[in-house]
Amino acid sequence: MPSEKMRAGRAGPGPHPFTALTAAVSVAVITTAAASWLLSAVVALAAGLLAVRAGVARRVLAAAAVILLPFGASLLMLHGLFFPEGRTVLAAWGPARVTAEGLAFALETGSRTGACVLVLLLFSFTVSVPDLITALTERRLPRQFSFVVASTLTLVPAIGRRLDRISQAQQARGLVLRGGPLSRLAAVRLQMVPLVLGLIDDAGSRAQALDARGFARPGIRTSYRTLTDSPAQRGIRAAALVLAGAAVLLRAVVSWPGAGPS
Repeated sequence: MPSEKMRAGRAGPGPHPFTALTAAVSVAVITTAAASWLLSAVVALAAGLLAVRAGVARRVLAAAAVILLPFGASLLMLHGLFFPEGRTVLAAWGPARVTAEGLAFALETGSRTGACVLVLLLFSFTVSVPDLITALTERRLPRQFSFVVASTLTLVPAIGRRLDRISQAQQARGLVLRGGPLSRLAAVRLQMVPLVLGLIDDAGSRAQALDARGFARPGIRTSYRTLTDSPAQRGIRAAALVLAGAAVLLRAVVSWPGAGPS
């Protein structure tokens, strides 16, 4: 019978990391090329349902809100009030004009960006980072590139966990996090200093650990993790890339039905 270490090194029955990555990137490319708010809404809804099914809906929506709320506000300010090609004026305040064309452009751009962000966040919160690193290693990609990918995917969860520990430690020492916006802003300022210092210290510790394990040394490496890449999954990846390329080509030569201005 296989040992516990061998069982731990086998990947789960889920899709290959490259299949999930190709699907996410292809959907984002097709959605961007289509430039249709209706398709963007369908993609965003599908991403939300998949996030609920995977049990990461709260994390995906929280991260998406941090990214999309400031972006959406800027779109409304720039294009909703100062859209140069707007002709149908709904309201005006001096040089600022709310136009139907500007609102439509902001809606289309915001929905398209929101759909792409949700799809990519869904991938980042559901992919197995060790499996992804193993897949990159099997493709003979530089180990430094694999480390950057892994660090990027694990940075946000790591920051969240460290912030929780800092908040709990500060509250145990008497820091009050309740009150109005000013008190909360002061608490955030007090949390940023230990957060940044802790991340810098972690970076140094990781660099020393990687150097001790010969991370930068040349030579062929082996991994105790094994991935299964079936012909069906390779076919799915090829089909997704073909569809994405066709969408870009179609966007370059003709206008999509129902597409807004790009």
